Amino acid sequence: MRAARYHGRADVRVEEVKSASVGPGEVRIEVGACGICGSDLHEYAAGPIFVPDGTPHPVSGDRLPITMGHEFSGVVREAGEGVDDLAAGDRVAINPILSCGECRQCVEGNYHVCDSIGFIGLSGGGGGFAEEFVADAEHAVPLADEVSLAAGALVEPLSVGFHAVRRSGLQVGDDIAVFGSGPIGLSVVQCARAAGAGRIIVSEPRDARRERAAACGADDLVDPTATDAVDHIAEATGGGVDVALEAAGVGATYDAALGSARPGGTVTVVSIWEEEVTTDPNAVVLGERTVTGTLAYLGGPRADEEFGDVIDMLAEGTLDPEPLITDRIGLDGVVDEGFEALLDEDSDQAKILVEP
Repeated sequence: MRAARYHGRADVRVEEVKSASVGPGEVRIEVGACGICGSDLHEYAAGPIFVPDGTPHPVSGDRLPITMGHEFSGVVREAGEGVDDLAAGDRVAINPILSCGECRQCVEGNYHVCDSIGFIGLSGGGGGFAEEFVADAEHAVPLADEVSLAAGALVEPLSVGFHAVRRSGLQVGDDIAVFGSGPIGLSVVQCARAAGAGRIIVSEPRDARRERAAACGADDLVDPTATDAVDHIAEATGGGVDVALEAAGVGATYDAALGSARPGGTVTVVSIWEEEVTTDPNAVVLGERTVTGTLAYLGGPRADEEFGDVIDMLAEGTLDPEPLITDRIGLDGVVDEGFEALLDEDSDQAKILVEP
């Protein structure tokens, strides 16, 4: 079969690889669609980060080169011995979390912050930028009839937004600010709107992405290159938002998120960062603000825990994947039409789906 394999920074190749056999408890999935994630771009431009380099990943046992792609859906074509809840023809989304099952976090049910956390398509174990995929059936979460395979590929990033909103402590009616409206920022906006947020303000420098934020439910759009976002938010809300979510991963947006939260408010950091930043801790102390981090979504043996909630919301129409999707490409275009297009600062792209 053909697969896009990560060999190192700026080195992704579409290659012929041997198809894996299906063992007990496993399924073979024909990949329908796989989204290119910001984490994939970080790996391509500045990695390896999550991709294991010298030492094999402790859960997957793999090291580079690895098949990329962790936001994907597909159709079950073969179920191994002992798989009773999935059959050929079932449509599924893949929860890619890899966890050891043995550390304190896993024992307490927090598999998404496992000491050995990894992700299919980043840490080995196969991936969605391929014609097919074989893995433990516990990673395959059934899709509702109303949810397309394209939407199924968006379950993973929407689950990131869903979990981030939960972590933020958002209450019904709370005003929020979201810094960055790439796919994760847009997912946060949709999930915050579904959770009953009051006024949603989005700070984003790209015109096209601000327009997508409006389509996802944002009330107020700020171009931080033309307007001071912190001043605008303070004036619009009478002193700051209840919750600020940082989804851009640069020092300026982290500081702006802190500055936009009211005294006693919460700042939730959603981004994965390529490098360290410096900041003034007094912005936290003097306003008694709370800063929280959020990673991924609940996973592990109950792989459908937050995935299932998102699938239900997609089926009901509470979440809409269409404003996130900007292009669909074939596997051969994953680098030039995918990674490079998304890294182009003048591009209007948000979420590109690879359909092998």
